[in-house]
Amino acid sequence: MRFLWFGIAVCSVLLAGCSGAQRISHNSAEQAYQKGMELFEEGEHETAIEYFRGVFEYGRGSEWAPEAQFQMARAHEERGQYLLAATEYNRFTQLYRTHELRPDAEYRRALMYYNASPNYKLDQTDTERAISNFQIYIQRYPNHEMISDAEAKVAELRNKLARKQFEAGELYERRRMYRAAAYTYEEVFDLYPDTDYADQALMAAVRTYVEYADMSVPQRQAERLESAIENYNRLAQVFPNSPHLGAAERHYERAQERLERIEERESNDQLAQDTP
Repeated sequence: MRFLWFGIAVCSVLLAGCSGAQRISHNSAEQAYQKGMELFEEGEHETAIEYFRGVFEYGRGSEWAPEAQFQMARAHEERGQYLLAATEYNRFTQLYRTHELRPDAEYRRALMYYNASPNYKLDQTDTERAISNFQIYIQRYPNHEMISDAEAKVAELRNKLARKQFEAGELYERRRMYRAAAYTYEEVFDLYPDTDYADQALMAAVRTYVEYADMSVPQRQAERLESAIENYNRLAQVFPNSPHLGAAERHYERAQERLERIEERESNDQLAQDTP
C-alpha cells in the first residue's frame, strides 16, 4: 500500500509538471511578449513573467527582449517583490544601455529600494541603496520627468537616516553616556545638514557637551565646554531662525559662565605660582 501511494504521488507531480509546461506556449519572441503583456494587464503577473522569460529563448538581442526585460521587472514590482524587481531593472540597465527606457529603468530601480526601505529603527541598507540609486538617476537624467519625485524621495530617506542617528544620540544621553551622545548628535549635522533633525541635533550637542564637562576631570572640562560653545555658534550661524535656538542659548550661557570661572581660576593659580 505504501508503494502504491508513493507511485500515485510521483505521477501527480509529473502530471502537474506537464500541465505547467503546457500553460506556456509560444512560437516566437513576439508571441511570447504579447502573451506576457496580455497576462500582465489581466493581473496574472506570475505567468506573465514566465512568458517574458520565454522571449529570451529567442535571444537577448531580439527586438522584443528589451521590452520583455523591462516588463518582467514591472511584473515583479506588481507582486511586491521589490528587491527582485530592482535586480531585473538593473539587468535592463546593464544589457540595454542606449535604450529609450533606460532612464525609467534607473528611476524604478531606485524606487524598488525605496519601497523596500523599512522603519527607521531597522537596518537601513535598502534606504542607503535607494538614495545612491536615486542620486545616480538624478545626475544622469537631470531633465527626466521623474526628477522632482526622485529629489523628494531622497530628502525623505535622508530624513529617515537622520532620525535614526538622532535617536541613537538620545539613547546614549538617557544612559548618561554623554561623550557618545555628543559625538552622535554632531554626526547628525555633519552627515545630514539638510534634514529636519540638523538644528535639533546641534542644540542637543550643546546640551550634552555641558553635561559631559560636568562629569569630566577638571583638566578636561574647558575643552568640552568649548565644544558646547562651538556647536552653539554653528547652530546660530546656520539656523538663525531655528526654534531650538532658545534652548541652546541657555546651555550656551551656562557653558560660558563655567568656562569663565575655569579660566579665572587658572589665571589665579598661575598668578600664585608666579608670585615669589
